[in-house]
Amino acid sequence: MDQLTGLDASFLYLETPQQLMHVCALVVVDPSTMPGGYSFESLRAGVESRVAGVPEFTRKLRMSPLRLDHPVWVQDRHFDIERHVHRLGLPQPGGYAELVELAGHLAGQKLDRGHPLWEMWVIEGYDDKVVIFSKMHHATVDGVSGASLVSHLCSLEPDSEPLASGGAVDRTREPGEWELLGRGLVKTLARPWEMVRLVTPSTQLVTRTIGRAREGTAMAAPFSAPRTSFNGTITGRRSIAFADLDLAEVKEVKDATGTTVNDVVLTLAGGALRGYLADRDELPMSSLLATVPVSVRDSSKREAGANKVSALFARLGTDIADPAERLQELAHANRNAKDHQKAIAADALQDWAEFAAPRTFGLAVRAYAGLRLAEKHPVVHNLVISNVPGPPVPVYFMGAEMVALYPLGPIFHGAGLNITVMSNAGRVHVGILACRDLMPGVDDLVRRFPEELTTLRELVSPRGPADGR
Repeated sequence: MDQLTGLDASFLYLETPQQLMHVCALVVVDPSTMPGGYSFESLRAGVESRVAGVPEFTRKLRMSPLRLDHPVWVQDRHFDIERHVHRLGLPQPGGYAELVELAGHLAGQKLDRGHPLWEMWVIEGYDDKVVIFSKMHHATVDGVSGASLVSHLCSLEPDSEPLASGGAVDRTREPGEWELLGRGLVKTLARPWEMVRLVTPSTQLVTRTIGRAREGTAMAAPFSAPRTSFNGTITGRRSIAFADLDLAEVKEVKDATGTTVNDVVLTLAGGALRGYLADRDELPMSSLLATVPVSVRDSSKREAGANKVSALFARLGTDIADPAERLQELAHANRNAKDHQKAIAADALQDWAEFAAPRTFGLAVRAYAGLRLAEKHPVVHNLVISNVPGPPVPVYFMGAEMVALYPLGPIFHGAGLNITVMSNAGRVHVGILACRDLMPGVDDLVRRFPEELTTLRELVSPRGPADGR
């Protein structure tokens, strides 16, 4: 038995039929490298053998009686790979449009909480490639831990062992109802004392933040974002788009300007959003505000939990026309934001998340959505942008070379757009997931990323695109 942390469990409580809290990925593989050739049956059997000893793939939820405490993970003693790995044929003509349409439909389907919280859809008929569309609940993974789980299914050569291997399956006794009830009552009684322990450091944090704001070194503040068409109450329908960038070109801009890869990525996103909104006569006078998840895995003192993240708020410079100027402004603001974020205890979000009461939290989320409150208060943030490091060398998924991996993060009421990028063997894969009813034109947004990179290189690189690369 392994109890969910408050932060992990919060992603369960946040979930509604419209606000789905799973993390998706669109993985394009080349089946011609598979030893013995490709077949769906052999691929599924290979997945089954590799996940057998990995708890994240074989455990399911057990709720606390009366919802007094966070759920626990227990081993699914009836684990069946056929419930998790499925096969689909892509409608003809089997191109990009058909793939993103199908992926958007799959992304809008809720995971079954009666079983381990993941699914894979093996999609055949995408040219000569095979596409793996995966879904895993955010209660199980964050960006870093998700990348780690992928290593159980990938190797450095088509016929070599996976990068990570599973251990022994937990066969310990499952807790009884009275045991879970007792644990829940004890934790409920202890919560007021735990909250008192956190009040003083939190008060000190607020004081320091006010000081940073007066000095002009604080990160951007939430609830200060302009309203756009994708900042409202989301529906359950999803749209997906993806594109590729050359990592060498991104690093060329980084080196020429003394910035970071993340600065460049945020600048490209800002430029793409500026053009997208301007073409629709929706560009706000002030800059869009993004929430940027930050891993605290290296600095966290907590051993338990899949999600070990904090977040910073970053303005994307959508009010700045010149891309080079936008990059410098973002780089300066990001340095302040990172210093500010590092001043916050790594486990602060996890500590406070422990007080998320299962029943109350869920009711509050449903009321928030039902009353459409996201449309009535100031906008917290416009979107979420994540930058996840991936493998620097080619890897093989069940023996098939991984051609691309497009990560797709969840969206929230009030922020119906998520942009996630991942580096992979010299490429930068951009994945966009949005609420289809709030933002139908995601293809128009994603195609601007390569255009923005070309423009930025022309402005800041000594060589620029004319060098023929």
